[in-house]
Order: sequence, then C-alpha cells, then structure tokens
Amino acid sequence: MAQSRGQAVRPEDIYRWGPVWSRRVGWVLDHLWWNTTVLGAENIPAEGPVIIASNHTGIVDGPLLHGALPRGSHVLVKQEFFDSRIGFLMTWAGQIPVDRTSGRAALAVGKAMLDEGRVVGIFPEGTRGRGDASEVRAGVAWLAVNTGAPIVPAACLGTRRTGDPRGYVPPPRAKLHVAFGEPIRLNFPEGSSRREKMAHAMSAIGAGLQAHVDEAQQVTGVRLPKSAL
Repeated sequence: MAQSRGQAVRPEDIYRWGPVWSRRVGWVLDHLWWNTTVLGAENIPAEGPVIIASNHTGIVDGPLLHGALPRGSHVLVKQEFFDSRIGFLMTWAGQIPVDRTSGRAALAVGKAMLDEGRVVGIFPEGTRGRGDASEVRAGVAWLAVNTGAPIVPAACLGTRRTGDPRGYVPPPRAKLHVAFGEPIRLNFPEGSSRREKMAHAMSAIGAGLQAHVDEAQQVTGVRLPKSAL
C-alpha cells in the first residue's frame, strides 16, 4: 500500500524559501482582509529554533498564525489541505504535511527544520475543537525533547465562536486575535529517562498552553466556543 503524503514527506521536500513570501500573504490576510490584533510578538526569540504551540478552534488558524509571526515558519498542517485544489500553494509555502494517523515523518521533518534554527508551528490538540488545550498530543513534547527548542504558546481567538460550524471562515474585517506567551523552557531532573522527559514535557506544555489560552481570553475579552462541534 502506497504511503500517504504525510507519511512520505522528507526534509528535502520542504521549500525553505516558502515562508519568505507566504508570511507576507498571511500578514495581508491578518491585517487587510481581517482585522487582527497580535499580542506578545516580542516573546518569540529573534533567532534560533522555536516551537510555536497553538490552540486550534477554526479552519483559518493556520494562515492566521503564520501571518502573525514575526519570523517565517513551517507549520504542521493536515495533509488533506495539500491534497486540495490549492495544495500546491501549501507546498510552495514551505509547510509540512502531516498524516494524523501516523505523524512520525512530519515530526522528523519538523525536527530537521528546528535543527536548522527555524520556526516550526504545531497544533498540539491535533484537530479543531474548543481550543482550550485540555488535551495535547505527544508530538509537541517529542519535538521539544529531541531539539531542546523553547516552546512559545499561542492562542488564536475569534476564528470560531459559539454557534459557528467547524468549517466557519471569518468574513472580511472580522476582529481576530493572536496572542503569544512567554517561552516554556523545560528543565529535566538529572538522570531522567526518555520516558520521564516525555511525560514531563507533555505535562508542562499542556499546562502552559492551557494557562496561556485562559489568560488570552481574559486580556482580549474573546471567549472560546462552548462546543467542539
């Protein structure tokens, strides 16, 4: 059986120049098409590897996040977007296709980007939902443990509100928010096993992201949808 795009992706498949132009497109969407407020951009290190861990409520969270970042980023995006009619744009943008049934290849590519000192974005919840970060998957912990990169929590707010369908696209000039928190740096007790490091990373990142999303709601006054559906 042939591998899916997300299972077959390799570091050499990713266009390093993609974020140079696609971040500008994201900025136009954020600030000219929508009306996006970006908070805490100063929390993102100006150089070196960075993991951006964002909550996920709406279908436009990916481009919203990409355009809000002060540096170009390679975001793990579900492979279905790459298989669509505009999939070639995702490829040219330097984004990373991920097969959600087996994300090993995408994580390996993400690690390679981080090893090059790049910014990698990931939605630890794995799929669109309430965006409250009540559950996170192990992929973000794997990246953090294997690269040592700082993890900057991000909250995308306003992309889907209570009553909006999962595929909702905000209209022009919709008021959206992206808030970045202070980096989460992991300190492992001396002698920790790999399993212990993974468990600690998942706990710390999950708690840090959840706390950041809660704080971002308080600061912006924008609430998450009441339901994941």
